[in-house]
Amino acid sequence: LMAGERRRRGGDGPRERPRERLRDRDPKLRQQQKPQRGSGRGRTALALTAAAAALALALAAAAAWWNRWSEVSRLVTPHPAPPAVPPGSTGPLASPTYFWGTYRPHVYFGMKTRSPRAVVTGLMWLQHGGNLRHTSEQNDGVSRYGWLMHDGENFGVQEIRDEGLVLRTEFVKQPGGDHGGDWSWRVTVKMEGNGPAPLLSLFFYVATDGQGTLRPVLENGTRLAAVAGTAEELGDFTLTFLPPTGEGREGPKYASYNFLAAGVPGLHRLTDLVRHSLRESSVFSPPSRPRRRFFGVSSTGGLPGEPPRGQLLLHQVTLEPPAVLEVTLESGSAAGVRQGRLAGPVLSAALARHAAAFERRFEDTFRLGARGVSLPQRRFAQAALSEMLGGIGFFHGRSLLRSEHREEPVPGMESVLFTAVPSRSCFPRGFLWDEGFHLLLLARWDPALARDILAHWLDLLNADGWIPREQILGEEARSRVPPEFVLQHSETANPPTLLLALERLLPDAPLPYLRRLFPRLCAWFEWLNHTQAGPEPFTFRWRGRDPDPERFLNPKTLSSGLDDYPRASHPSAQERHLDLRCWMALGARVLAALAERLGEPPAPYRDMATTLSDNDLLDRLHWAPELGTFADFGNHSSAVALRWHRPAPAPGRPPAAPQLRREVREAPQPRFVAALGYVSLFPLLLQLLRADSPRLPALLGSMSSEKQLWTPFGLRSLARDSPMYLRRNTEHDPPYWRGSIWVNINFLALRALHGYARAAGPQQERAAQLYRELRHNLVANVFRQYEATGFLWEHYRDSDGTGQGCHPFAGWSALVVLAMAEDY
Repeated sequence: LMAGERRRRGGDGPRERPRERLRDRDPKLRQQQKPQRGSGRGRTALALTAAAAALALALAAAAAWWNRWSEVSRLVTPHPAPPAVPPGSTGPLASPTYFWGTYRPHVYFGMKTRSPRAVVTGLMWLQHGGNLRHTSEQNDGVSRYGWLMHDGENFGVQEIRDEGLVLRTEFVKQPGGDHGGDWSWRVTVKMEGNGPAPLLSLFFYVATDGQGTLRPVLENGTRLAAVAGTAEELGDFTLTFLPPTGEGREGPKYASYNFLAAGVPGLHRLTDLVRHSLRESSVFSPPSRPRRRFFGVSSTGGLPGEPPRGQLLLHQVTLEPPAVLEVTLESGSAAGVRQGRLAGPVLSAALARHAAAFERRFEDTFRLGARGVSLPQRRFAQAALSEMLGGIGFFHGRSLLRSEHREEPVPGMESVLFTAVPSRSCFPRGFLWDEGFHLLLLARWDPALARDILAHWLDLLNADGWIPREQILGEEARSRVPPEFVLQHSETANPPTLLLALERLLPDAPLPYLRRLFPRLCAWFEWLNHTQAGPEPFTFRWRGRDPDPERFLNPKTLSSGLDDYPRASHPSAQERHLDLRCWMALGARVLAALAERLGEPPAPYRDMATTLSDNDLLDRLHWAPELGTFADFGNHSSAVALRWHRPAPAPGRPPAAPQLRREVREAPQPRFVAALGYVSLFPLLLQLLRADSPRLPALLGSMSSEKQLWTPFGLRSLARDSPMYLRRNTEHDPPYWRGSIWVNINFLALRALHGYARAAGPQQERAAQLYRELRHNLVANVFRQYEATGFLWEHYRDSDGTGQGCHPFAGWSALVVLAMAEDY
């Protein structure tokens, strides 16, 4: 700006006089020439000085504002590369079999379309005297639930057990027309045992959120027989609620009916809206039986003080189990090609055909029967895959983002995401590093589906090349997240496991697809390489460790995916993180292969992969001779403990409650971190070590040692003789990655051992033996816990193999299917 002003005046201003130049160099002359207070010349000089200072301040403020604006702008701006998901490719005409789906993983049973403002359908139920069930919750008393069969496209069978009640939910889709075709549900309810049947209400609903219209079709003025609807991407459709029948379709079943028509303030409030509308004023009065009062929905209603954005129409059926209920959706555009309603015997036949096709496809894909796997274990493997497929969701909305240079959070760019989720009860949303593991299994079952999901993730890239680690898109997703985890921080990375999945997909992926992915993958990898750089060349450091280290025994590193795995006790810029280095080596290797396939220059990635895989350099930076293993490096003290401290009381206030704070008994110093565990194994896990590496025996020894990582149930995450083994991080923060067994890392260990067992080298036979024993232990325990509880679990206790954490957790724990098939 100043240079421009000088140019506008025709030069750089008046020439400097020699006396002035000398005065500027000589302090005495400067003092002699100092203007006297009050003189005109002094006032002018002071005014000019003040103006220059004001201008400098203004320019500095403008520059700071520009930097903040530019950073925020880039934070919320999509990456300029062409989208990885071509426009229109997810619509009903381009992708009819994937248009409708069970894309609402947070509910026990529901379907929606892959569209930003979808029409949603779902099921709730209420055993009168119990609780209303709708969203899958960790501790709501439902003893077990999950998909037994689900092909990811057209068919699924789920079983739910809830306090003696058994619900079987089934669906089948039928192609036709321009809007994704038709589908039908069947819900079968019965009671375990021979006790008296409770009164049960089933609530079938359809709802809109901002677009589309719904019109009730009533029968006898009280029973909602159907809903006639219109929506932008569905066109005209009819949802029909067929009358219930007895078990085995043995004639009609007596039922009472209620319906609800209400405005919807948001899909995240559906449960509250229905619960608010329930009144104990309805009467169940079967012929020749006592009358019973029950909670029924009122005919109209809404939540007070919340303006509606859409519509809800709900059909309540109250009856005594056993019973069978069916719901059909018929697309108006399929009327000319429809062979008949998909209900009754026609629906039964369709379900039987799809179940048989699923069984054949599963065996053709994984060959478990041919391998001699028992029928119960094959059923378990089918359920593990099906629960992952049934947990795929479609999300739309904006993340809430925070830049490291700006306090106020900002809403991110409007995004859509098609993704599997780690857990329907705890984590029904997208997680970046989890998804790479999910795609390893999905790529084996349905490569086209896996490619579609991978492309959706890469379209989340912002202008800087960053992808937020958690995807909390839309109000339904946000309603399930604790407030402290909603914000996504722009410096925080996650392991690039999507590249692990791409490595599997790469040989058979179409070239046009790979060309769309390539610039986005390069931008993401460059962002990682730039923002997570370490203190020395070819070292890396996870950003975003816990900012208040004195609250924690060891500050967490959520960005690594390993959360509370012990790192340097005192976070600093001098840290070198071993696992991140290995992930970057994998990424460079995969990008080099991708570039070569596309005819792009592979040298930069190949050179980086070669350097990061150099075993001598790896030794120099990460081998800890005093520990006998690979390790992180940083400012570390092992002499730390949590102690209760009572803060000094403030004047005139009651004594403060005691706090658990970290106490450091020995000052930290730059050193390798004494924490033998999963991080120590990463050079082996990602197969960076040569088959003849002199370090391989030590790692195999740690894996096979019961005092360190070996258990009869899988490899524990932290050695039993490590200082942080099973130590709590805070009063309310139990150990997580400090001893438990995690299936995803055990899968990487099996994959690596399988590779070393086939590579010529001095450890070949030892790796083969370890592989066989670890595979048996892991598969046997995960199956045993599923048989006992009905769930896959987030992690498993190292002392007895008991499932722990979230359940069902058919995210990366479903990788047990690939282990059973020995498909790496």
